[in-house]
Amino acid sequence: MCGIVGGVAERNISNILIEGLKRLEYRGYDSAGLALINQGQILRERRVGKVVNLEQAVLDAQLNGSLGIAHTRWATHGKPTENNAHPHISGNVAVVHNGIIENYQELKDQLETLGYIFTSQTDTEVVAHLVNDALKSTPSLLEAVRLVVPKLKGAYALGIIHTDHPDELITVREGSPLVIGVGIGENFISSDQLALLPITNRFIYLEEGDIARLTRTTIEVFVDGQLVERPITELDATVTNASKGRYKHYMLKEIYEQPEAIKQTISQALNGNALREDFLANANDQFKNIQQIQIIACGTSYHAGMIAKYWCEQLIDLPCQVEIASEFRYRSPVIVNQTLYLCISQSGETADTLAALRDIQKRAVSKHLDITTMAICNVATSSMVRETNYSLLTLAGPEIGVASTKAFTTQLAALMLLVLKIGTVKQTITAEQVSQLIADLWHIPKILLDTLQNNNEILALSELFVEKQHCLFLGRGTHFPIALEGALKLKEISYIHAEGYAAGELKHGPLALVDNEMPVVILAPKDDMLDKLKSNMEEVQARGGELFVFADENSGIKSKDRQHVVNVPTVHPTLAPIVYSIPIQLLSYHVAVLRGTDVDQPRNLAKSVTVE
Repeated sequence: MCGIVGGVAERNISNILIEGLKRLEYRGYDSAGLALINQGQILRERRVGKVVNLEQAVLDAQLNGSLGIAHTRWATHGKPTENNAHPHISGNVAVVHNGIIENYQELKDQLETLGYIFTSQTDTEVVAHLVNDALKSTPSLLEAVRLVVPKLKGAYALGIIHTDHPDELITVREGSPLVIGVGIGENFISSDQLALLPITNRFIYLEEGDIARLTRTTIEVFVDGQLVERPITELDATVTNASKGRYKHYMLKEIYEQPEAIKQTISQALNGNALREDFLANANDQFKNIQQIQIIACGTSYHAGMIAKYWCEQLIDLPCQVEIASEFRYRSPVIVNQTLYLCISQSGETADTLAALRDIQKRAVSKHLDITTMAICNVATSSMVRETNYSLLTLAGPEIGVASTKAFTTQLAALMLLVLKIGTVKQTITAEQVSQLIADLWHIPKILLDTLQNNNEILALSELFVEKQHCLFLGRGTHFPIALEGALKLKEISYIHAEGYAAGELKHGPLALVDNEMPVVILAPKDDMLDKLKSNMEEVQARGGELFVFADENSGIKSKDRQHVVNVPTVHPTLAPIVYSIPIQLLSYHVAVLRGTDVDQPRNLAKSVTVE
């Protein structure tokens, strides 16, 4: 999960940059690098592996400088090698980059015709060459960057320095987080304020499209070439690694971190529109032999597993069962040969899931069964990761809010990666299907950003829930589990009784609850079930129910009396559950805030359930 640190000061900042990278290690990475400007030269060191390797290299080379940029990289375009590590250099320009330049191949082809030689396999190197080329037409580094940005497609954050500008750091935010740390006689940038907390507690949070120029004593932020003001936020001096920043609650911060978290999670497995060859490569033989999947999880992770069941059976023709861990472990389940037992947990310490895993392993050994165990988890050092044969990390970063948000959507992303991997190994999915789904996965972060633009509209609707005591959530297909997740979110933080149902089950009982006091939340993506879902909506309205519909912008569903519609961007139907998670999270959050509950620490609940 890539991280950026940079700064301009009067003192040597090499140690500050290294310390910043260390504080970002939780994000996940496979290489690290640093570049400093000193006496008209770029001094650079890059190393594969941990930041400590880079730290030793910098000490050995005695690198010093008052202007510099540093980076931890999780390989996307190109393998984790020293040549692919950041910063990248072209001429006298050095660049670090988080995100994806989607049109890099087109730009690379153009640059090669101009005589630029590429030394890496990354998409980032095109940015360095483009800035270098733009400087042929202007002496201003800021102006050169302004000329380059319109050429870039994708989501990215950039830090850029040049030997001819030894007191100037240029930074860009477009779809990838970036903050400015405000010091005294020195200023810094980072992808996460956590990296800068030891040296400042004053931050400027850049907005989408911002380009900033930092010197030791000035910070200028530009939008479309015009100077704009961005407020400085001062954090309490006691703030630790898990700061809320400018957000009122951790939960809201974590909702807004989902585009970046999804991007980082999928980046570990993808190279362009293909799976990386090294992604779970050590599990290839086991994946070839598995005949079914058994998913075991609790709470929100269980809902993620339910969606994966649809994907396994629809996409790769593999039987899949999903069970709540606390039930599975106590019903003497039959352990089946050639089964992948997949445990899903944010913390990797969930007591029931761990106990189920250990029981499965004991039974398999006693019966001499050939099974495979695997964890999908957000904590690399957790018990679950250590005790399974294989693991796939969700690179969500620390999630503090008890109500899971980014951990859930990154679980869905990881599960899709796993389905694509198993289908590829077993040859039950075509290369064309894989390529298309991967291409659509890359676009999910941008769609999530667009979906988050509905925040104010959802806030307005949430006011209609404040006095309610009950609520129904309805969905069909893969959105039935999202309905369950929506109901769970609402009940756990607002304390409103809520239930999620498959919409086709309305006539089998839940319809009896519907009256003019019952809000009914509908999840309406544009898929094969849309027409049937519209019929279910008519059933609710005929009984006086008030509908709150999150609908695909091309669904044809419009607002009318007692039918409130929030449009959701069109998305590939298979991946739609990831996107439709956002509005239900925002709805639950705003209702809880309006009701005055403790959003981040709801009563009776804990983040990691380590006891039965």
